[in-house]
Amino acid sequence: MSMSNSLKKLSSCVLLDLDGTLINTDGVVGDILRKYLCKYGKQWDGRETLKIVGKTPLEAATTIVEDYGLPCGVDEFNSEFYPLFSAQMDKIKSLPGASRLIRHLKCHGVPMALASNSSRANIESKIAHHKGWKECFSVIVGRDEVSKGKPAPDIFLEAAKRLNKDPADCLVIEDSVPGVMAGKAAGTKVIAVPSLPKQTHLYTSADEVINSLLDIRPEEWGLPPFQDWIENTLPIDPWHIGGPVIKGFGRGSKVLGIPTANLSTKDYASELVEHPSGVYFGWAGLPTRGVYKMVMSIGWNPFFDNKEKTIEPWLLHDFTEDFYGEELRLIIVGYIRPEANFTSLESLVAKIHEDREVAERALDLPLYSKFKGDTYLTE
Repeated sequence: MSMSNSLKKLSSCVLLDLDGTLINTDGVVGDILRKYLCKYGKQWDGRETLKIVGKTPLEAATTIVEDYGLPCGVDEFNSEFYPLFSAQMDKIKSLPGASRLIRHLKCHGVPMALASNSSRANIESKIAHHKGWKECFSVIVGRDEVSKGKPAPDIFLEAAKRLNKDPADCLVIEDSVPGVMAGKAAGTKVIAVPSLPKQTHLYTSADEVINSLLDIRPEEWGLPPFQDWIENTLPIDPWHIGGPVIKGFGRGSKVLGIPTANLSTKDYASELVEHPSGVYFGWAGLPTRGVYKMVMSIGWNPFFDNKEKTIEPWLLHDFTEDFYGEELRLIIVGYIRPEANFTSLESLVAKIHEDREVAERALDLPLYSKFKGDTYLTE
């Protein structure tokens, strides 16, 4: 869903949204609302998330109070909610690729501004828990510093003004539809990174829609390129998951000819939220059999239109028998590409085998091969 390179406007500065773009605020908000609504006999099921993403705190609170029919006013809700939220700010994690992008732009002297629908004080409180972030931004603009919040353009216009830049020279990075609308109304170019799954169809006004910040290509916007891709792979901070192998959808071997060793996702809800859908690779350990190279997908597999986000590892070894129920340990060490849809089963299978080749080559590199000996895989 990206524009051709020839049409992309060269940018000299970057205006970044905060909540949902750089940090996973929604996760903490959801946890608090689940507990908070219980006292009113209500259950937070996330159905209002789409309505409140990108909105001002007042607008979000109004939506929750009205849609859940709470017996309290918006002011009372906020007076109870925000102390709970403030106490949890240190638990709001940065989204994958956020720190990498911020450090990269700062290192290359690209001016950056934070431009958020949150208040200035709220913004500064949040980024205080992310070491080095505040020093990277030349400008911070909050909702309380302009006349109107997003989707009005005021916040981005003010950010460009303080950077002494023409909005046409600015690149906005946003996760919400109101944010994208604000960026376009301000006359900037906009990259959308939707924070909610299966919502890309709502972002038609964005100049580009990407799956996560791991997929941003600054050079396409006239900015310095990343230099950390190695053999078509991106090193990531290793993470571990494990559990008994379960039966999947019955399509791996039968439909694709690719036997996946599926894991239950019920114990890995937080990991599924933290890690964008896409194709990853690493090492797989079966304590009674050995350690093997592995490539895996995380996501909804658009071709099959999964209803839930899944984890589907492919152990790159020819096994002579099934091993359902056996304990499987995974160390994920790198990223290959975002999740994608395909026009045919044949093109999907071809891409999966291409991913396998990329993973197999990469895992021979010392950067990745050193994790083969991790005791987590065999203990």
